[in-house]
Amino acid sequence: QVRLVESGGGLVQPGGSLRLSCVASKSIFSFNAMGWYRQVPGKQRESVAVITSGGITSYADSVKGRFTISRDNAKNTLYLQMNSLKPEDTAVYYCNGYSDSTYWGSGTQVTVSS
Repeated sequence: QVRLVESGGGLVQPGGSLRLSCVASKSIFSFNAMGWYRQVPGKQRESVAVITSGGITSYADSVKGRFTISRDNAKNTLYLQMNSLKPEDTAVYYCNGYSDSTYWGSGTQVTVSS
């Protein structure tokens, strides 16, 4: 059973930064792609950033230039560096990995508020 465990969420003021981490229970080399998604109550889960096994990245328009997805293969860890945070970034952030199946973490809450 593959596990993805997120951490790094919390409360931050507008304009602040957070770095989310997602540790996988198996080598992240084995995933075709990994990504970060977010969801607010009453809305569908949306893609924030994705990185392929080849290192190609893509971002939602709303976070381009502010968020950066990266990975540390040696640590089996996926990151999301979030800068210039806005109140509308408030959500539960989920780590996702796709290989033979789709795997999800349990999420970490990010709240941007003064």
